[in-house]
Amino acid sequence: MTKLQPVRGTRDLFGEEAAAFERVVSVFASVAKRFQFQPVSTPIFEFTPVFARTMGGTSDVVSKEMYVFEDRGGESLALRPENTAGIARAFLSNGWQQHTPLKVYAYGPMFRYERPQKGRYRQFHQIDAEVIGAAHPDVDVELIAMGHMLLSELGVAGSTALEINTLADPESRARYRTALTAYFQAHAADLSADSQARLDKNPLRILDSKDAGDCALCKDAPIIDDYVSDESGQFFETVLDGLKGLSIPFTRNRQLVRGLDYYSHTVFEFVTDALGAQNAVLSGGRYDGLMEQLGGPPTPGCGWAGGIERLAALAEVPQQEGVKIICIGMGAAAQAQLLPLSYQLRAAGLSVDVPTTGNFKKRMKRANAIGASHALILGEDELAAGQIGAKDLRSGEQQSLALDKTVEWAKSLQTEH
Repeated sequence: MTKLQPVRGTRDLFGEEAAAFERVVSVFASVAKRFQFQPVSTPIFEFTPVFARTMGGTSDVVSKEMYVFEDRGGESLALRPENTAGIARAFLSNGWQQHTPLKVYAYGPMFRYERPQKGRYRQFHQIDAEVIGAAHPDVDVELIAMGHMLLSELGVAGSTALEINTLADPESRARYRTALTAYFQAHAADLSADSQARLDKNPLRILDSKDAGDCALCKDAPIIDDYVSDESGQFFETVLDGLKGLSIPFTRNRQLVRGLDYYSHTVFEFVTDALGAQNAVLSGGRYDGLMEQLGGPPTPGCGWAGGIERLAALAEVPQQEGVKIICIGMGAAAQAQLLPLSYQLRAAGLSVDVPTTGNFKKRMKRANAIGASHALILGEDELAAGQIGAKDLRSGEQQSLALDKTVEWAKSLQTEH
C-alpha cells in the first residue's frame, strides 16, 4: 500500500511557510540583480565524478550523504548535494570563459542523506552566488556585502553575525596543515572518533568539530597566522579593510575552515544562535583551485550559498498592504459578468479573487480570509443599471461605479498605494 506521507527528511510547504520561502528567493533575486549578477540554472543531477572529484572522495558528503544511482544506460549519476560544482562544470563544458568575470546567481533543491533535524533536511534548498574568473580581494568583499544586504533586506541582519578567516595560499596552507597534523597526532588518543579519522585525511576539519574534547584541544592548536605568506596576509587585510569601509561588522574566527584543498584565502559565514545547532545561514569562500580539480585551466573563483529553509525560519513575512480585490456576484448573470471583469483587473496588475460558491455572508468571510482591501459587488439590479458596488473594506466607505469604469477606478487605487 502506498505511504501517503512525505519521505523522511522532506516536507511540503504551504501558507506562511511557502510565503516565507518565496520571499527569500524574491529578495535574493532582487539583490543579485542590483549587483549585476546573471541568473543561471544547472541540472539537479550530474555525473557522479563531478561531485566526487570536487568534494573529495573521503569527505562525509561523498562517502555517506550523496544520493547516487545508476541510470538505464549504466552511468553513475548523483543528485546534487550543493550548487558550486555544477556551476563550475557548466562553466567549463559550455565555454563560458569568454564571459569572465562571470557573476551568476542560482537557487533550487539540493539533496543529502543525513539525519534530519531542525533546519536540516534531506531535500533542502539553497540560494547561491558565484564570481568566476576574478582574483582581486575586492570580489570577496563584494560577495560578502551582497550577503549582508540580503540579510538586511530580509530583516535578519540583527540576528546574524559575520565570522571570517583566511586559509591563505596553497603553500601557506600546506605548512599549516603539517603543523596541525603534528599537534593533533601528539594528542590523538584524546580526539573523538570522527576527528581521529580526519587526522590523516583532513586535519583542518578537526578545527570545525563540535565535540567538547576536540574543542578543548583546538584552543591550543597552532594558528594559521603563523604560517601565512606576506602576500596572503596582504590579501586578507585588503578584504578586512573593505568590510570596514562598508561598515559591515565581523569577527575573526581562526577555527573557521574548509576541508577541501581547492579553497584558499577568504572563508566566511553568517551565523545565528536562533536555530539551535544549525547556526550557519550563509557560508562561502574563495575556491581558486576548483576548476583545475575538474580538469580545467587555473581559474579563480569565489562564492557563497545560503539555506532557504533557515533564512525563511528567521525572516518575518510582512503583511501585504497593497490593493487586493474580491469580486462578489449575486446571481448567474452577475457571476458571468465578473469573469471577464476579473481578467481585465488582473491584466491591469491587480490581485483579484472571485468566489463562486456560498451566500453573500460566506463570500464576505472569504474577503476577510484573504485580506482583501476592497470588494466589488454585482447584483441583478446593478447589472441592469450598468453599475457595480465598490466597498473599501478597511474604512467601510461604499460607492457605485459605472461598470465600464471599474478598471480605471482600480488603477487609481494602485496609484494611491
